[in-house]
This record gives sequence, C-alpha cells and structure tokens, in this order.
Amino acid sequence: MKKILQFFDPYVGLMLLMIALAAVLPVHGQGAAIAATTADVAIGFLFFLYGTRLSPQAALAGLVHWRLHLAVLLCTFALFPILGLGTSHLASGLLPPTLLAGVVLLCLMPSTVQSSIAFTSIAHGNVAAALCAASLSNFLGVFLSPLLVGWLLQSSGVVLSFDVFRDITLQLLAPFLMGQLLRPWLSGWIQRHKRVLGYADRGSILLIIYVAFSKGMVQNVWGEVAAVDLVILLVLLTVLLGVVLLLTRFIGRRLMSLSIEDEIVLQFCGSKKSLASGLPIASLLFPGPQLSLILLPLMLFHQIQLVVCAVLARHYAAAPGRNLPA
Repeated sequence: MKKILQFFDPYVGLMLLMIALAAVLPVHGQGAAIAATTADVAIGFLFFLYGTRLSPQAALAGLVHWRLHLAVLLCTFALFPILGLGTSHLASGLLPPTLLAGVVLLCLMPSTVQSSIAFTSIAHGNVAAALCAASLSNFLGVFLSPLLVGWLLQSSGVVLSFDVFRDITLQLLAPFLMGQLLRPWLSGWIQRHKRVLGYADRGSILLIIYVAFSKGMVQNVWGEVAAVDLVILLVLLTVLLGVVLLLTRFIGRRLMSLSIEDEIVLQFCGSKKSLASGLPIASLLFPGPQLSLILLPLMLFHQIQLVVCAVLARHYAAAPGRNLPA
C-alpha cells in the first residue's frame, strides 16, 4: 500500500487548494483582467521552458525504434481521440456537454515525459526508448494538439480562426521554438536551477487553474454539475484508461511482437496524457467561463493514471525473472 500511495501526486492537493481558493475568493473585475494577462504570460513561459528541456537529438536518436515510436504516436494522437469521441457519444445525456468536451480534450493531449520515463524505469523497460518516444510526442503535440482540438471540438466553440492561430503562434509555438533555439546555451543553466524552475512552472499551472476556476465561479457554471456527474466522470475516466492499457498491451504483444522492454514503453508512453501541456493549451483555446469544467477531466485523469500505472509498473517488475529494484 505504501508503494502505491507514494505515487499519489501531492501536486494534486495544491490544485484542489487553488480550486477551493477560487470558490471562496474568485478574482473578478479589474483583478480578473490582470490575472488573465498574467496567466497568458505564464503560458508563454511554460512553453519556453518546455522548449529548453525537450531534446530534439533524443527524439531523433530513437528513430532506430521507429515501429515502437510510430505505435506510441498512433496511440496518443489516433487511438485516444477515437476512444474519446466514442466515450463522449456513449455518455451523451449522462454528463453535461462541457464535461464531455473535456473528456475529448484530454484524449487529444500529448504523452507525459517525466512520469512515463519514471514508470518505464520502475518496470525495467527500455528507458532510452521511453525518453525518445515521450520527447517526440511532446514535440509534435505542440503543433498537433491545438489542431486536433480545433477539428474535433468545433461544436464546443473552438474555431481555428486567424485570431486563434495568431494566439497559438505567439503564446505556444514562438516561445517553444525560442526555447529550442536557445537550448544549447541555456541547458546547463536550466539544469543548475532545475528545482527553482520546477517551482516556477508548477506555480504557473496553479495560476492558470485559479484563473480558470475563478471565471467559472463568477459565471456560476458549476451549477451545471451535480455530485453524481463527478462519480460518473471518474468511472468513465478509469474505464478509458483501462481500455487504453489493454489495447496497448495487445498491440505490443500480439500485433507487433515487441520485446517485454519495448512493450512497457508502449504501455506507459501510449496511455498517459500530459497535464502540464494540456492546461495551457486548453486555457488558450477555451478562454470563456466554461474552461474550469473542460479542464476537470484532464486533472482527474492525471491522478488516476499515476495510481494505476504505479501498480502496473510494480507488476511488470515483479514478474518471474524480473527483480524489483532495491
């Protein structure tokens, strides 16, 4: 039990604190305008940091495992969206449309980097391939995820007009590419100040959450959600993750005949969704008060995937012939 509990992300507690703060003290009026501008700056800062951290060399170096990386990308940007749309269709009438849009949104996000690599390591998988696969997913996700959201969520108010493309370019792509260009000169400084910058980017995400949920509280959009909706949403997200894990295992083991080490990479990199990338992308594409509801599925899925993948990683490591790390 202790080994499982260690993967409950304490950061989720801080997110809940921001939601509670927004419920009690929502920002509004001139303060809301200032907070929104600050959140926009924070989004640009986040993607600049992502650009300095993601190594294009690491993504390219793993192309010798092109079948594995292609499978991860297809699971992330094809299988997940199909399952998200199917879930949204099947659950129509069970949940408010905004929450269903949030379920589809989370399915369009790239994979995580840090936790995918960590769980692959615990499971004794191919860590080098996991690093390449997760990096490539995040690199492409900066471009693909907003386009997929605009294509598949048009009915939720996302229209990729010139203004939206301009905002994507200025707040996501330009900072990310600038970080990539400056990476050779900044990577050492980034590593030396890794802890402080970690606080900064997590603090930026907390600010985005506070601003988003403040908008929802001021406009009273949470009146649309009942307690039973949250229960149904948790069940749907858990089933969604379970289906993806079963399919990635079937694809890796039966269809592709991957080694167990590469199967583990497909399982963890192909089934995870990035909260760090998803929150700023959603904040840019859904600027209205409905944003807090749209973000909720992604935030819940983040914690569910950590717990379930922690158990799965230990299961892989404890399999016959595979010793647990000390």
